[in-house]
Amino acid sequence: MNRIVTEQTQAPAGTQERRRSGEVVLAVKDVKKRIGRRWIIKGVSFDIRAGEIFGFLGPNGSGKTTTIRMLVDLIKPTEGSISICGYDVHREHNEALRHVGCIVENPELYSYLTGWENLEHFARMLPDVGQQRIRKVAEIVGMDQRIHDKVKTYSLGMRQRLGIAQALLSDPKLLILDEPTNGLDPQGIKEMREFIQQLAAGGLSLFVSSHLLSEIQQLCDRVAIISQGSVIAVGDVDTLLSQHASFVVWSVDQAQAAADLLAAEGAEVLAVQPDEEAADKSADSYRTVTVQIDLDRIPELNRLLVQRGLGVFGIEVKTPTLEDLFLQLTGGERIG
Repeated sequence: MNRIVTEQTQAPAGTQERRRSGEVVLAVKDVKKRIGRRWIIKGVSFDIRAGEIFGFLGPNGSGKTTTIRMLVDLIKPTEGSISICGYDVHREHNEALRHVGCIVENPELYSYLTGWENLEHFARMLPDVGQQRIRKVAEIVGMDQRIHDKVKTYSLGMRQRLGIAQALLSDPKLLILDEPTNGLDPQGIKEMREFIQQLAAGGLSLFVSSHLLSEIQQLCDRVAIISQGSVIAVGDVDTLLSQHASFVVWSVDQAQAAADLLAAEGAEVLAVQPDEEAADKSADSYRTVTVQIDLDRIPELNRLLVQRGLGVFGIEVKTPTLEDLFLQLTGGERIG
C-alpha cells in the first residue's frame, strides 16, 4: 500500500496563529453571473481561512461548477468580486492564481508517460519549480515508490494523488478539489480523507466540492450550500446541524395513543409507522412514533407513557445529519 505523508506532521510556525486570527485565503463577495437574460448565479458569498477544509454542496444545476470556474478565472463574474490572498482573481490574475492549485473533475494526465515525467511536464510551466520540488510533492502524496512507473499502470486512487501532486507543484495556499473521492472504493475514500486532513494540518486551505454528504460531514470544518444559484447556508458544520432539532423515535405497543399523549404534552409528532419487525402487522403493537421534543423531557414523558399503561420498548434519539439539513434547505433536490 502506498503511504501518504505531509511535509510536516504538525502545522508550520504561524499556522495556528493564522487560524486564530481568521486570515482569509479566499474571499467571495456577492458574486453573480448572467448568461443572456438568465441569472445562473444570483448571489454567492463565503470565505475560506488558513488551514481550513471548506465543503461546497449543491444539487445538479445549482451553479456549483460555474462558481468553481469563476474562482480560477475561467469565466468572469457579471457582478461581485473574488480575491485570493488579497489579490483580485480577474484584475490581478497572475498574482492571485499563483497561490492556487486546482483539480476540476478528473486530473488531466498523460498515461503513456511516467508519473515523474508528467510532473516534469507541468513543472516547466511554472517558475522556479525544479526536481527537488517534484520529489517533495511525490513524497507528500505517497507516490515516491511508484513515481517512475507509467501512469497507465496506476489505479484510480493513484491517478487522483498524482493529480494532487501536480496541483501542489507551485506550493499553493489554496487547493480546490472537485469530487476528489469520485470513483474511489471505501478504502480509497478513507485514505483521501486522511490525506486532505493532513494537508490542512500543514496549513493549506482546501475547497472541496462533493456529492458525498456523509464524507463532507466527516471531513469539513465549514460548508456552503448552494441552490438555484444562491448560497442558502454557510457555516460551521456542527453549528448548522445544532440549529435543527434532534428527533426521538419511541417504540410502543399503542402507537396512536402514545402519539396523542405526546402531542398533548407539546411534542411535535412527525410520523407514526409500523415496526418492520413486528410479527402481527394488523395489530396496533410494536409500532414507532417519531417526535420532536426537548431531549431533557424524555424521562418525564417516558414516565407519563408508562403511567398511562402504554408499553415502551425502546427510545432512540436521532441527530440530524448533513444530508437531513441539505434536503430540508433545498426542498429535497438531488445532490450532484
